[in-house]
Amino acid sequence: MSTEHELTPSSYIEHHLSFNVRQVAEGGFWSVNFDTLIVSALLGLIIFGFLWWIVRGATAGVPGKRQAFIELLVEFIDDQVKGIFHGDRHKFVAPAALTVFVWVFAMNAMDFLPIDIMAWVYHHVFGQERFRAVPTSDINATFALALSVWLLMIFFSVKVKGLRGWLHELFCSPFGTHPLVWPANFLLNLVEYVSKPLSHSLRLFGNLYAGEIIFLLLGMWAATGLAGTIFGALLSGGWAIFHILIVTLQAYIFMMLTVVYIAMAHESH
Repeated sequence: MSTEHELTPSSYIEHHLSFNVRQVAEGGFWSVNFDTLIVSALLGLIIFGFLWWIVRGATAGVPGKRQAFIELLVEFIDDQVKGIFHGDRHKFVAPAALTVFVWVFAMNAMDFLPIDIMAWVYHHVFGQERFRAVPTSDINATFALALSVWLLMIFFSVKVKGLRGWLHELFCSPFGTHPLVWPANFLLNLVEYVSKPLSHSLRLFGNLYAGEIIFLLLGMWAATGLAGTIFGALLSGGWAIFHILIVTLQAYIFMMLTVVYIAMAHESH
């Protein structure tokens, strides 16, 4: 093998962290991460198709194991929403929270797939040289999710308070209605509005991206020799167990912040 094709730690990590980018128009901006879109859409269809299948076969009698699990999940999400949102939660907020939690959890859980085995599958089965299977390790995906929540927050703010009431809150809170403090009010509210989607998206992205990096580093250690294989395998197993908590917790946090932001949009300062 020539030196230009020699696998180095840097090239190994770069290969596994590269997206399958497709140009949709001229210019660097007009490109999409094909793998993120495909995996996100497939997971959505599979997860919600499974939920639809369970709900369709639900009975009023003694539930089966699958139905009991889904009922526990729905009740858990509903209890979380009930403690934050005090309006009619069943109309939109609770279903949206369930959707966010299940979908984000499914995208996070793709991090458990064995990296090198899946890379072989993507290359030899699907003919894709570069393909990342964890959508939430893509900042574009997490920011798109957070931006959708942000737009919902503004929509409900205007819907509940009216456009005039929302603008009044934007310029007259928190320091009062005097015209001299309008700029300060607007600046503080602008910082709040900008920081919400940024923190919402970066928290999820950072945790999943770091998880991928750790799995890659442990995999590289396992390739250094017998001792590396033993300790790398042990630490990879331990990290995978701990990562279950991270995957679940980050989906839960993203869901809770979604509910909090929508609940705040229904309240006045």
